[in-house]
Amino acid sequence: MELFKKVKVFDFVKYSNYGLIASIFLLALAFALLFFKGFSAGIDFAGGSAGQIRYEKQAPIEEVRGLLEADSRFKGVRVSEFDTKEEISIKIPHNDALEGANIAPILEKLLEPSKASGGEFEIRKLDSVGAQVGDDLRQKGIISLLMALVAMMVYVSFRYEWRFALAGILALIHDVILTAASVIVFDIDLNLEVVAALLTLIGYSINDTIIIFDRIREKMLTDKTNDITLVINEAISHTLSRTLLTSLTVFFVVLTLYLFGGAIIVGFSLPMLVGVIVGTYSSMFVAPKLAVLLGFNIEDYHKKEMMKTKRAQDRAKMRAQYEGGRV
Repeated sequence: MELFKKVKVFDFVKYSNYGLIASIFLLALAFALLFFKGFSAGIDFAGGSAGQIRYEKQAPIEEVRGLLEADSRFKGVRVSEFDTKEEISIKIPHNDALEGANIAPILEKLLEPSKASGGEFEIRKLDSVGAQVGDDLRQKGIISLLMALVAMMVYVSFRYEWRFALAGILALIHDVILTAASVIVFDIDLNLEVVAALLTLIGYSINDTIIIFDRIREKMLTDKTNDITLVINEAISHTLSRTLLTSLTVFFVVLTLYLFGGAIIVGFSLPMLVGVIVGTYSSMFVAPKLAVLLGFNIEDYHKKEMMKTKRAQDRAKMRAQYEGGRV
């Protein structure tokens, strides 16, 4: 299936100059957010308890917050609206006084006065994670991200000429950093859902880049031109239909999850929405341009490929002579 019946060659290398400027600006903002604001650790990583409470009427958020903070065991509790005005989310930081306790009856007792304004309420969900478990989950989440990045780095290093491999790695790190920064921008708690989104993005982004890099390499070998700009523009233009179809398919699926999945999976769906956009853009406007900026020379590449072809032919010829008994 093709979006465009006739392929038009766009000057992606020229547009990449603006793409790199935009990327540098966005990366500067991302690092500022990461270092000065940082992530808000979710219950999965920080430990504590999280729950959802549904009222008959509009939930009295301020009253609920006040009733809980009046008890020293619930200091720092976060109360916010959850999907509807009748339902709220509460996030209780880890407190040794609540370790191993059944929090549900404690909440029911503390929030009893709120029934006057919000009506009867129901605790629909209540999860607790110990401090040690949260620390273990955080460490394993970080390790899984690092291992995935290293695995992709090793893969592209063996697959491509080192400048293209390094460009692909830098573009992948660029995508992960910008997507991670979006978690801070949208005030999403850092939890296992976010880690799952970043891991999915790593695979999606590197796959998008590999498709384009493979076409560039194919063009370099078949067209025999020494104009790397022309090769990149033609390669990206010929894969543009496939790239957009793949990206739009993933984008609309994740958009559906975000719109109809509710706040429960927003930690996965929203970072993935950002990641699909960033990953597609970097594959076309960042990774190929970085390879050129790193000093890739298509003439030297052609010479190396000719030498490889000549050595392969010599080995084949020598093998044929051995098999024919002439050596």
